[in-house]
Amino acid sequence: MIAKSLISEIYIPLKTSDTGEQALTVMNLYHVRHLPIVNDNQLLGIISEEDILDFDLNEAIGSYSLTLFRAFCNEDDHIFEVMSKMAKYNVTVIPVVDHKENYIGLIDQETLIHRFAKDYSFDHTGSIIVIKTSQHNYSLSEISRIIESEGATILAIFTSQESSNDDNLYINIKINFIDSNHIIATLQRFGYVIEGSFTEEDHDEDALKDRYDSLMRYLNV
Repeated sequence: MIAKSLISEIYIPLKTSDTGEQALTVMNLYHVRHLPIVNDNQLLGIISEEDILDFDLNEAIGSYSLTLFRAFCNEDDHIFEVMSKMAKYNVTVIPVVDHKENYIGLIDQETLIHRFAKDYSFDHTGSIIVIKTSQHNYSLSEISRIIESEGATILAIFTSQESSNDDNLYINIKINFIDSNHIIATLQRFGYVIEGSFTEEDHDEDALKDRYDSLMRYLNV
């Protein structure tokens, strides 16, 4: 899954001639807090709702004395790289550019959430097990073997750290079983520390958003 395939077709970027009021209207319409400013396919930067409110709403945004940051992703960036950049810059949309850095579209957070959930099994019924282990003792093949020996299928695995100096890894494992108690017991018999477990009997938007936000925080560590 690459950035070019995640571009939303509904957004039109701002121009320097648009007023602050027009920009806020577009933001409110699409429930975003950021939009790119583009002139002749050249990405000038991203403007935020907070930026606009500091100036006269009747003036063109091109007249604002702003230091625009040029957060963007390349059209061939993987979805994880897109998510990482959105987390790094704390934006609700991120522009996409081609190999010549011409603006070709943008990705909004809502589209990213749904595509991530669809392609990485987060909208499948099951449960999540979080294992805490040291980097030295981490063995994906062993963990997979233990879980699969109990008849479960691993749908997704993500690892995270609380900080770059932390030796502990947190392995977040999505499996296709709703009841994971027997799998947890088996993992514990093999000496694994279970940091937590979560059952997902129903898929809802708020739960999906929470999981997406958690992953974004991990990517931003």
